[in-house]
Amino acid sequence: MHFKWNYVPPTSEQRTAAKELGEKIGMSPILAELLIQRGIKTESAAKRFFRPMLNELIDPFLMNDMDVAVDRLNDAMGRKERIMVYGDYDVDGCTAVALVYKFLQQFYSNIEYYIPDRYEEGYGISIKALDYAAEKDVKLIIVLDCGVKAIKEISYAKSLGIDFIVCDHHVPDDELPDAVAILNPKREDSSYPFKHLCGCGVGFKFMQAFAKNNGIPFSRLIPLLDFCAVSIAADMVPVTGENRILAFHGLKQLNQSPSVGLKSIIDICGLTGRELTMSDIVFKIGPRINASGRMQNGTEAVDLLVERDFEKALAEANRINLYNEQRKDVDKQMTEEANQIIEKLESQKHHDSIVLYDENWKKGVVGIVASRMTELYYRPTVVLTRSGDLATGSARSVAGYDIYDAVKSCRDLLENFGGHTYAVGLSLKIENIPEFRRRFQEYVSSHILPEQTEQTLDIEAEIDFRDISKKLHNDLKKFAPHGPGNEKPIFCTRNVYDYGTSKVVGRQQEHIKLELVDSKSSNVMNGIAFGQSADARYIKSKRSFDIAYTIEENIYKRSDVQLQIEDIKPSEE
Repeated sequence: MHFKWNYVPPTSEQRTAAKELGEKIGMSPILAELLIQRGIKTESAAKRFFRPMLNELIDPFLMNDMDVAVDRLNDAMGRKERIMVYGDYDVDGCTAVALVYKFLQQFYSNIEYYIPDRYEEGYGISIKALDYAAEKDVKLIIVLDCGVKAIKEISYAKSLGIDFIVCDHHVPDDELPDAVAILNPKREDSSYPFKHLCGCGVGFKFMQAFAKNNGIPFSRLIPLLDFCAVSIAADMVPVTGENRILAFHGLKQLNQSPSVGLKSIIDICGLTGRELTMSDIVFKIGPRINASGRMQNGTEAVDLLVERDFEKALAEANRINLYNEQRKDVDKQMTEEANQIIEKLESQKHHDSIVLYDENWKKGVVGIVASRMTELYYRPTVVLTRSGDLATGSARSVAGYDIYDAVKSCRDLLENFGGHTYAVGLSLKIENIPEFRRRFQEYVSSHILPEQTEQTLDIEAEIDFRDISKKLHNDLKKFAPHGPGNEKPIFCTRNVYDYGTSKVVGRQQEHIKLELVDSKSSNVMNGIAFGQSADARYIKSKRSFDIAYTIEENIYKRSDVQLQIEDIKPSEE
């Protein structure tokens, strides 16, 4: 698949500004231009960007209800009440529960954690969990990464004498649940300066406030930052502002002194001895934590994350790794079946969105399949399966399109829904699926822009091979951690040629290993183009072509730089 390239060359004023900034910070104008594109225009702002400081974290008490939440937690501890830490079964929920539980357990023993079973209890706060909490004489539940829409459930908990502190980051409804405190930067009345924390991030801010109120040194929180980095990467929240600080120091913790549970996952992934990046979390660590909740029960993931004994953790990590292998098999089968449905449904091909339902699909994997369909067809996608008497599933979006609004437009047909711009969970009566499909597709068609229906690459700079050096690569590393809002820079070079040694590689001959020269220098650059072997014939034809790529370290030859080719196009004559 080829992309539409978005590239706007810098103006002469921008070039001058980049040259001046580059001279001040000792960096090439190319990279200074990248800073300016990110809104970083001064030497001091550049220093803050490259060296995020923990002392620049926002005062947690600026979040609505934070003082009330801390007071209620202090009261619970003072009265020796039973406390339950409750969370969603995905990576964000499990890391949030692990972080809050591990921190509080250092000071208080009458505490437990609970992750609902995806298949028996479903998303969010379940009545079964509340009945269990009442049996165990729980008086306070701290709920993480869900709860902001649980009006009925929290009302029921109150009738049982159980108080709630909600730590959530999903978009709330107009009506909020009757909790003691609702910590959510997306509240309509929120005065908190940063809106894009993940659930684990909100939990961290709660613990930061608790520590501050009780005279506990901030240094006691630092060992838990690895959980923040994992949740920020896996939940795909913007890696800007406060999230950049948490991710930067969380990655540092993950690389230097990870928690026992995360260390065991790193070992299982074969990542030991490598410098871990956000991509390693997204593609290796996160899916394994997620697999527990997808295939069995997320409680096992939290058991692993809070484990202190490395041998026990390693045994648990091996078990979770097996779940991940099973998940891959199910994922592959469901994706093939979804493709077959789309091929049969000619009508789907003419819509700007996709809505699929199969009662036999595994509930824990529909979100992944929705993501796969979105990547493949580049359209907002909803994938549903049967769960008891309801259809339940996940919606995923394309860049720039708010799928939450699209699902919300059909709320009268839904039993429940929640999420954010790019990902939504929902449930509805099975008989409502045809009308939901019609209304959802109608809404998307009338609101999506033409440019949101084709896959694009945002090119940050056009450069020549002579611009690429070890120093440029080392300076580029300072732009990490990467993610939404601070993507890894994509460059393009025009009129490149095969050096004569490029070849197709991979088990199924699906990749191209490239050796390239450009028309302006004698530099030979190594590159790898994953899944693009269809372009090999053109490359070997000795005609020129343009490439879009990121600049990476060659993991086999650490001293070498290589290009990871994102797209290949014939050069315009």
